[in-house]
Amino acid sequence: MISRIFGRAGGIALGLAASFFILSYSNAQNHDDPHDGHGHAEIPGSGLEILQEKGTAPAKAADETIAKIREEGLNKSKVMDTVLYLTEVIGPRLTNSPGMKRANEWTAKKLTEFGLENAALEAWGPFGTGWTLKSFSAQVTEPVCIPLIGLPKAWSPGTGGKVSGPVVHLTATDEKGLEEFKGKLKGAIVLIGSPRDVKALFEAPGHRKTPEELLALANAPEPTPGGGGRGGFPQGKAARKDESKKDEVKKGEPGKDEAKAKANDVINRVRNQGNFTSKRLQFLIEEGAAVMVETSFKGDGGTFFVQSASVPQPAQPESTSAGGEGQPRMPARKNAHDKDAPKTLPQVVVTVEHFNRLAHMVKAGEKVKAEFEIAVEVQDKDMMGYNTVAEIPGTDLKDEVVMLGGHMDSWHGGTGATDNAAGCAVGMEAVRIIKALGLKPRRTIRIALWSGEEQGLHGSRQYVKKHFGAIEGATDSFFGPTAAPTAPIVKTGEYDKFQVYFNLDNGTGKIRGVYLQGNEAARPVFRKWLQPFVDLQANTITASNTSGTDHLSFDGIGLPGFQFIQDEIEYDPRTHHSNMDVYDRLQADDLKQASTIMAAMIWNAANMDGKFPRKPSRRPILTEEEAKAKKSESPEPKKAEAAAGD
Repeated sequence: MISRIFGRAGGIALGLAASFFILSYSNAQNHDDPHDGHGHAEIPGSGLEILQEKGTAPAKAADETIAKIREEGLNKSKVMDTVLYLTEVIGPRLTNSPGMKRANEWTAKKLTEFGLENAALEAWGPFGTGWTLKSFSAQVTEPVCIPLIGLPKAWSPGTGGKVSGPVVHLTATDEKGLEEFKGKLKGAIVLIGSPRDVKALFEAPGHRKTPEELLALANAPEPTPGGGGRGGFPQGKAARKDESKKDEVKKGEPGKDEAKAKANDVINRVRNQGNFTSKRLQFLIEEGAAVMVETSFKGDGGTFFVQSASVPQPAQPESTSAGGEGQPRMPARKNAHDKDAPKTLPQVVVTVEHFNRLAHMVKAGEKVKAEFEIAVEVQDKDMMGYNTVAEIPGTDLKDEVVMLGGHMDSWHGGTGATDNAAGCAVGMEAVRIIKALGLKPRRTIRIALWSGEEQGLHGSRQYVKKHFGAIEGATDSFFGPTAAPTAPIVKTGEYDKFQVYFNLDNGTGKIRGVYLQGNEAARPVFRKWLQPFVDLQANTITASNTSGTDHLSFDGIGLPGFQFIQDEIEYDPRTHHSNMDVYDRLQADDLKQASTIMAAMIWNAANMDGKFPRKPSRRPILTEEEAKAKKSESPEPKKAEAAAGD
C-alpha cells in the first residue's frame, strides 16, 4: 500500500492530512443498515446479528457456479505457491529494479500457464532509475563492538567502500541550531532525530475486526464531498463536526476568517518544518557527513520501517490563504529516483533500540566510533515502468471489461509479502479459478499487476489515463491529480466499455466486506454478491471511503473502483513497509478466502445484466472531440494568465 510517510517533515504533513482520514460511526438506528428490510442471521461464533436476504442460505450458495468457485478456491488453492515464489524466490520488487522486472516477466508467464491470453508487460512512464542493494554492513567499533540492525534507504548512494568516523547526534531543531555543528561533521556518522520511547507490548499486534467494529463500519455515514478524509472526504465525527459549523460560519465572517487563519497557520508550520528538514539535509551534505542515520517512527524488537532516501527540496513558499484563491503553488517535489535527482548522502535506518543506545552513549560523553559500508547499483538504462496485464476474453460482451489487480512493487526492507505480493497472488488465483473451472465470462476479465504504486500510484494512474481518460489540466502529485474544481473528465473510447475494478492491498487479512467509495447505487449489488459468503464473514458494506491504493486511479475519473475491507492482522504495527514484511507473516486460510471471493466478484461483474452502477460525477464528462471543441472556444491560456496578473 502506498506510503503515508515522507520521513520526519513529510510525516507531519501527512499526519495533518491523515487527521482528516478518521473513520467514525453512527448508531445503528441512525443509518440504514446495508441489509435493511431483509431477514436476520448471525456471523458464526461472533454473536453479531446481521441482516440478509430472505429465503437464502449464505453458507450453501444457490448458484452452482459460485459453489464451484468456492470448492476450487477453498480446497484446491494454489495461492500460497504463487505468493511463495514472488516473495521467497524473487524477493523485494522496488520499482524499476531487476527484482521488479523479474516479477513482471514471471507473472506474465505464470498467467499464461493458467490459461490467460494476451499476457504482456505494458510500459508506462518515464519513472526514473532503479536501485539495488549489493552489500551492507554497519557496526559500532569503539568503545565496544555493536553490530547494528538496519538497512540503507532505497536510492541511497553508496559509501564507496568502508567509511569510519565519530558518531555525532545532530540535535538542532532550527537553522540557528545547525550553526553549532558547523565544521564538526566532516566524515561523521550523524544521528538525526530524538530517541523514541519503547513501550512494552501488553496486547498482541495481530488483530481481526470485531463484530462491533464491523457494525460501526456498516453504519458509517455517507462521505461528505469536498473534505479531506479517506478518498478526499471527511467522515464520521469529522463530517458531523463540519456540518455543525455550517450555521456558525453563515452567521458572520469573523468565525470563517478565524478558521481560515488557523488552517493557514497549520499549513505554514508544516511547510516551515519541511523547509528546515531539507536545509538540515543540505547542511549535512555541505559539511561532508559520511552517513545519516535515523530510526523509523514506529516499530521495535528488531522491526523497523524503511522507504526512500531523502533529497534536498525546493523551498516551500508561505501560505497566504488556506486552500483558496491566492494559495502559492507548491514547487515540484524532487525524488531520489529521478534521473536528475539532487545530490544527497548515504542514509540508513536502524532499529529504535540501537538508535537509542547510540544517542544515549553520545549524550553521556562517550567517544563513539562506527563503521558503515553500503554498495549499491543504479539501473538507468530503461527509465520506463511496467505493469503486467493479462486477460480472459469474454464472449458476447467481449468489448466490455472487468478488471482486478493489486500493486506488485514493494519496498526493499522485506520481500513485500503483505504489501503487496498477497494482493497480487489473490488476483492471480482468482483468474486461475475461473480458468480451472472452464468458465466463459460474457465480458473480458483483465488482471493488472501494477508497479510504481509506492511512489504515488504511478502504474495504475498512467494505465487509466492511457486507456480510459483523465481530468483535463490535472497535475500529478503523490496525493493524486490536482485540477480546477470545474475541470472536466476527458474520456477515451474505452471509458464507456469499462465495467468495474476490484483491488486488494491491505495485507494478508481475509475479506470482510467492501468500501462503497461513495457509490450508494452499488450497495444492493454487493449485498447480493456477498450473500453466499456470510459464513466466511465477508458481508459488511460500508459507505466509508478508503485511500492509499490503486482503486483511486479509477475512482478519480468516475469509474467504479473498489478496495475490500480486510482484517488488519499485523499490517500497520509490524509488516507494512518493514523489514518483517516476509512470507512467514502471511495467513494461508485468509488468502484462500480472499481469492475465492475475488473470483466470485469478477465472475458476477462479468456476467451481470446491464452496467455496473456509477456514482454521479461532480465533473463534466467529455469525449476527446468535445474537449478539443470546448478548448478552441475558450480564451488562450496565455491571455487568460496575463489578465489574471493585471
